[in-house]
Amino acid sequence: MPWINKFKAFFYLYSFLKKHLFIMENTSTIQINNATINYYHHEINPSKPTLIFLHDSLGSTQLWRDFPKEVAEKTNCNLFIYDRQGYGKSSPFVIEKRTITYMHDEADFLNALVKQFNFKEIILFGHSDGGTIALLYAAKYHENLKGIVVVGSHIIVEDVTLNGIRAAKIAYKETNLAERLAKYHGDNTQKVFEMWTETWLEPDFMNFDIRKELKTIECPTLVIQGIDDEFGTMKQVDGILENVKSRIESYIVPNAKHTPYKENKLPTLEKTIAFIDTLQ
Repeated sequence: MPWINKFKAFFYLYSFLKKHLFIMENTSTIQINNATINYYHHEINPSKPTLIFLHDSLGSTQLWRDFPKEVAEKTNCNLFIYDRQGYGKSSPFVIEKRTITYMHDEADFLNALVKQFNFKEIILFGHSDGGTIALLYAAKYHENLKGIVVVGSHIIVEDVTLNGIRAAKIAYKETNLAERLAKYHGDNTQKVFEMWTETWLEPDFMNFDIRKELKTIECPTLVIQGIDDEFGTMKQVDGILENVKSRIESYIVPNAKHTPYKENKLPTLEKTIAFIDTLQ
């Protein structure tokens, strides 16, 4: 019957979209430290660790696409993703300017979030700012942390990073970048962009350096970076490898820039899964 064929077609389309486009049917919000945080939580196996994904300086829960879900399903881990305050569907920023310690503050906020949800074992996956936040969290909070994966993270400020930010400011004015970001950040868009660009281009931010903190990391660490990362050189990777004293490994992704889990997804996915499997 025609209606049956239509139903089948709809079912197959929905299944495809759910698998490949990361439909977030279970998003919710929670109040933490006077902020309303939008999050996605999917429990696959209560006895397994929870993977927490930390987005970049312009990112959001939705911008991860299907990558987190694939990692969680293939490692049989639980999944938690959230929009930091000011991003995505979380409540707006309440500050006008950031300080040089803003990523330290986000690591403390993450600790409050972990306690709020009473996660027993966690593994962090952070991209760019999210990767730096993961490193700072691991340096300070050791309990229940099984390991971290950091992608395109920054431990010092480089000229290439600042030049990339200056280029992004031009693109924001001359292209449809603002319109594209607004799909994910809505009314937060302008502030999200300013908080990234204006903070990093402040003269005082040149003093940002977390190499000393890295020495206190105790958990296994995987460092991933695209070989053509336009926001950081191998100094970032080498600096992490030289200062983290726990088990550590690195993977330089070929044919990839600052976002290797999108630009060259398969090897990034495989390396991430293999590393997480060693933690369980």
